[in-house]
Amino acid sequence: MPTPNNNLDPPRYDPISFEELTQSDGSHPNRPILVAIKGVVFDVSSNPAFAPGGCYHVFAGKDASHAMACSSRNPKDCTAECHDIGDAEQTILDEWFECYRRKYNIVGTVMEGDQDEREDADTEDIF
Repeated sequence: MPTPNNNLDPPRYDPISFEELTQSDGSHPNRPILVAIKGVVFDVSSNPAFAPGGCYHVFAGKDASHAMACSSRNPKDCTAECHDIGDAEQTILDEWFECYRRKYNIVGTVMEGDQDEREDADTEDIF
């Protein structure tokens, strides 16, 4: 477990829309790079691995809870939906959340219902 970053700002729990989250994927130079885990939004801009071309860019601008729980870098797994994960995956997700909480500033939460609507739209595109 990484040591806590003592330079972190106090957590903010401002509501962040799904649209705002998706626009914070590193493709806009004036926007931070954000990643959500369990609906909590972290500013990961300080880590170049989340920038375009970085090994964790797949998580940028998304709620990556399911992907992190399953140790996946598949873009299709980058979703907040975690109802199908088992106890082992839930433990992994909780460990990732704690790691991010210690390392990155919490800047908000994904607005309630906003992400569910987007995931429903993604499902409709499949069928």
